Amino acid sequence: MTTTVSPSWAYALRLPQDPRAPGVARRVLRGVLGAHRLGALVDTAELLASELVTNALRHTDGPYGLRLTGPERGRLRLGVWDTSPEVPPPFAGLPRRAASDDEGGRGLRIVAVCADAWGATALPQGGKLLWVELGGRP
Repeated sequence: MTTTVSPSWAYALRLPQDPRAPGVARRVLRGVLGAHRLGALVDTAELLASELVTNALRHTDGPYGLRLTGPERGRLRLGVWDTSPEVPPPFAGLPRRAASDDEGGRGLRIVAVCADAWGATALPQGGKLLWVELGGRP
């Protein structure tokens, strides 16, 4: 019996400072997941990508982009990089619950609830990469 290993894959997309960028990211994500037979992850992945891309668009004036990788069969690692060094919750610790009159602060709690794993990586050139994983616990 021979065991085959599915090769990992990776995609990168630089996004514009444009309010349509989250929609572009979702369309690309949908296409990539379909091509790799990960359609079951589309709804959750789109939600998380929308949150992370929207935050990058809103909170940085510099370049930012989307990274998609398949670290192992059936898993997705979705990352959004930007030029801001500030790491938001839940990536910097446990997310706080937004007060009922807060105008923001709920989206990244969604990340904590929906992702199987998440984290932040400082980039050597400056900025950060916020990532989430889907597809079951590693």
